[in-house]
Amino acid sequence: MNVSRLNRRDFLKAGAVVSSFMIVPRHVLGKGFTAPSDKIVFGFIGCGRQAGGLRNRFIALPEVQVTAASDVYPVKLETFVAAANKSYAEKTGKADYNATKAHSDFREILSDKDIDAVVIASPDHWHASMAVLAAKAGKDIYCEKPLSLTVREGRAMVDATRKHNRVFQTGSMQRSAPEFTKAVQLVRSGAIGKVEKVYVNVGGPPKVWDLQAETPPAGLDWKMWMGPNTVDRPYNNQLAPAMDAKFWPAWRNYDEFGGGGMTDWGAHMFDIAQWGLNMDNSGPVELIYSDPQKGLVYKYANGTEVIHRPMEGKQHCHFVGTEGEVFVARGELKTTPESLKDKAFQEGASDVYVSTNHYQDFINAIRSRKPPVCDVEVGHRTASVCNIGNIAYRLGRSLKWDPKKENFVKDKEADKLLGRAMQEEWRV
Repeated sequence: MNVSRLNRRDFLKAGAVVSSFMIVPRHVLGKGFTAPSDKIVFGFIGCGRQAGGLRNRFIALPEVQVTAASDVYPVKLETFVAAANKSYAEKTGKADYNATKAHSDFREILSDKDIDAVVIASPDHWHASMAVLAAKAGKDIYCEKPLSLTVREGRAMVDATRKHNRVFQTGSMQRSAPEFTKAVQLVRSGAIGKVEKVYVNVGGPPKVWDLQAETPPAGLDWKMWMGPNTVDRPYNNQLAPAMDAKFWPAWRNYDEFGGGGMTDWGAHMFDIAQWGLNMDNSGPVELIYSDPQKGLVYKYANGTEVIHRPMEGKQHCHFVGTEGEVFVARGELKTTPESLKDKAFQEGASDVYVSTNHYQDFINAIRSRKPPVCDVEVGHRTASVCNIGNIAYRLGRSLKWDPKKENFVKDKEADKLLGRAMQEEWRV
């Protein structure tokens, strides 16, 4: 019988009290160890540039043990696993540490009953299939933003999470940053009066495919990288760059795989707009299109307008109210009047969920079985705002949206773009 496994499962599922002879005191385990009963075992799906940062964040938490990783690009997988083992070797003082294992197929991680949670850091076109399968396999899930490539895939992710009683944190980590929390507290508390407009500065929609076919690097399983897509695109280094590349992969710029700046940065800044407007379970009712150079206006039922206004400078979210303004970007908070930014909020005095560490917040949610700061429904609603905006840009016209039914009002042409064709094996 795997005693440490039994301890952890009992603790996570029911908080059961186990016999004292089954618990190993921390001081006995030595340097860098947490009792097995306290460990939450992680597997990583996707080992690219973003995954490396997430790996370091989670390994830094003493309650987390990363034991598995998967990727279709062997050199990235090997690099990730080596880095994880090196980190644990340094923490434990064991030079030969090699407990983090490599897998070429992420389903091997999902079938491992010793793994409690997965981190999905794949390109966007894979998110829904991986998350739904992970929920069915009984894993708690941390999934990178934007949550989904389409509205319907996002709803499938929510449904699977709820059906299988999983904890799901969306990787919109700005919700755990102090400047964004403070901005939302100010807006939600009424400090700037009634919010009339919110300006969101992020990039535009994805572009038409324009990459040339190149020879895939040795070992890369390009068919598996394409995954759920029914549209076949050739390999290009811009999509899945080599390990030494100094740029972020460009798959996010093409609608076969991502949603351009609207979803990439939009999943951050529209997320703050939704949070500030207390719309985490809803969304706009109308999208007003005029000129792609002037942006797009989202109108909410209470009359508030969220304006996608691409412009030079930092990506940001700017709330304009009847009695003041709040401008927030990464590392920056400005208010009108200026004194507002120093307003203190006592714990419990605001209805805004406060998290100071996005990764620890996920761990806390796993233990409590309560929703984290950016639950799957929250991530889905934000991604939906981004995705329906892309539909308006694609069609070049205004649209009416029903946030309850999650479809367009009497608009079959637009509704067809709420989902996409998927390979049967990966359909959600």
